[in-house]
Amino acid sequence: MNLHFDVLVLGAGPGGYTAAVRSAQLGKRVAIVEEHMWGGVCLNVGCIPSKSLIHSAQVVRTVREAGAYGITIAGDVTYDYGAAFTRSRSVADGRVKGIHFLMKKNDITEFEAHGAFLDAHSMALTYSDGRIDTLTFDAAIIATGALTRLLPDTALSDRVVTYKEQILGERLPSSIIIAGAGAIGVEFAYILNSYGVDVTLVEYADRIVPLEDIDVSKELTKRYKKLGIKIHTASKVTKVEDNGEAVRVELATAKGLEVLSADKLLQAIGFRPRVLGFGLEQAGVKLTGSGAIAVDDDMRTNVPHITAIGDVTAKLMLAHVAEAMGLVAAATLAGKPAIKALDYNMMPRATHSQPQIASFGLTEEHARAEGLTVEATVFPFLANAKAHAINDAGGFVKLLTDVSDLSIIGAHLIGPEVTELLPELTLAQLEGLSVRKIARNVHAHPTLSEAVKEALHGAAGRMINL
Repeated sequence: MNLHFDVLVLGAGPGGYTAAVRSAQLGKRVAIVEEHMWGGVCLNVGCIPSKSLIHSAQVVRTVREAGAYGITIAGDVTYDYGAAFTRSRSVADGRVKGIHFLMKKNDITEFEAHGAFLDAHSMALTYSDGRIDTLTFDAAIIATGALTRLLPDTALSDRVVTYKEQILGERLPSSIIIAGAGAIGVEFAYILNSYGVDVTLVEYADRIVPLEDIDVSKELTKRYKKLGIKIHTASKVTKVEDNGEAVRVELATAKGLEVLSADKLLQAIGFRPRVLGFGLEQAGVKLTGSGAIAVDDDMRTNVPHITAIGDVTAKLMLAHVAEAMGLVAAATLAGKPAIKALDYNMMPRATHSQPQIASFGLTEEHARAEGLTVEATVFPFLANAKAHAINDAGGFVKLLTDVSDLSIIGAHLIGPEVTELLPELTLAQLEGLSVRKIARNVHAHPTLSEAVKEALHGAAGRMINL
């Protein structure tokens, strides 16, 4: 078979399928190639099933606290992680079916095969049964994602796993060490701890969630220690041994060598671009020094008719960033380049730990290091009525503004449902609105969003409820 398409998308994750849909909407004949994970890591083994498990964990904790709501539970209460796991797979599978529906709705041709460039205008497809086809195209969008990074000199086993093996496992260990306290690490820590697993977080940096504002790290540390999660920061994993019965982990710390042991080790230290095996060199596509695909503001690679988006570019490895990049790439290839380049520093970031973390822009530390005259305004959820009503009044909204013009240069939130509270702030920053202008926006009462309103009023100089 030899078929020709206007646009060929390689990879059907959040960025890839979004780019395919938009390309079709712009009048292009589109094909999308995906070997086995339609919807990408996010829908199958990442964002979506993990949020299902987190919600189940929250329900478990709510049941334990039933007395606070006037509910008396007679007899013993048991928690079936297997049922939570089954529900998470059902949620994920349903969303994957939605991807195929979108492809059909937009007349996008699907190829379930491994794709590799033969040259800058053709691609070989290898199917699971060994068949090989060739596609040709006018333009292409590379959206092949990323692979999990592992600790040096370590290998995976039954007891040494990544997020993928853990989220696809129906049974829980009695104890686990999580190497890496970024978003994935702290989310799994909450889930597992909620179901009674003895959890130890190990982080190389001097604080957990090290890319977040320092005050956010302090708040999450306090809350996690209260839950009984053990935390080791400024600790480097130097050796991992799986003896078949337990995992032994050696740490280099400021106090010297420390040895931990647990049923399992979950490695969550980050990702690297997935660039091998796709014939990029045959297409002439160049990589950066760090091994990512180099792109410009319009998502073009060094080969003008080939674009790349998402994790494979290592710009910011988040699903919604890949989607935004996909829209830009589709517009570029349709001759409608974006008017304004994406600002990756100002992209929203969401961590569904409990409490949740939401942020964008500069941290206070980075803003001051860059010499900006920054004002930090903090409003605690302790002073928010809705937070008390839902029995979750911890955390805060921290707003960073440039003193010279009262523009927003960053926001850092930790508390109940804060991942839902960012859009008005990111929109205001995108449109260059000062906090005085945004503060005019009326927020319904009682809502959690009033904490954002109060921070805005405070940044403008007139906080009401504190």
